[in-house]
Amino acid sequence: MSRFRSLWQASVNATKKALTWELEEMVPPAEKCIFKFSSKEDLKRWHLYSDFEYGGLSSASLEIKDGGNGSDCTGVFSGNLSTEMNEGSKLSINRSGFCGMRSKKFDGFIDLDGYDSIAMRLKGDGRCYISTIYTENWVNSPGQAEDNSWQAFVFAPKGNWYTAKVPLTRYLPTWKGNVIDADMEMNPGRVVGMSLSVNSQGGGFIGAKLGAGDFRVEIDWINALRMP
Repeated sequence: MSRFRSLWQASVNATKKALTWELEEMVPPAEKCIFKFSSKEDLKRWHLYSDFEYGGLSSASLEIKDGGNGSDCTGVFSGNLSTEMNEGSKLSINRSGFCGMRSKKFDGFIDLDGYDSIAMRLKGDGRCYISTIYTENWVNSPGQAEDNSWQAFVFAPKGNWYTAKVPLTRYLPTWKGNVIDADMEMNPGRVVGMSLSVNSQGGGFIGAKLGAGDFRVEIDWINALRMP
């Protein structure tokens, strides 16, 4: 092989390698941590809500559980779902019996471009929970909320740790907890928050625990995934 051809071949190989490196840098890792629940500081990123704000009697808490024996700590979202209403309340709601935890506002966005699923490591109570993704509302039409909300059911089996994987395509647009018939697509690059909630009506999975009463789910982490 001539010297010129050797130099040419070396240049081609170097270019191919550089392009490969650039492409690898453009592709995000297969898994991205969005939220951890391993310390009290992690819990400060969340706030609780329930029907209590509207005259209901449900209650919720979010605490850290020590793993013990060197294990990592986890978050515990628990409480009681009540379908009763406070007799002295002047507020009215269509239905009671719900509690939730929502991430607090922060600067910027959670960029989920390049990912197709949400994964959560949970140890549940046999109830069906609702995972919500909030995205920036591009339209901000009168009467609309500040954010668009997208919801999907997540089953939390009782007793054992379980990794729930929910494709982003399974998240449906909702308004005040109800699925809406809207010609719109989620913008995964402009996520402004997430929440996990539970209600007494359940839904989504046959055999899931329903009704009023106690609920409890341990949460290790919430990640974004790119499925093979």
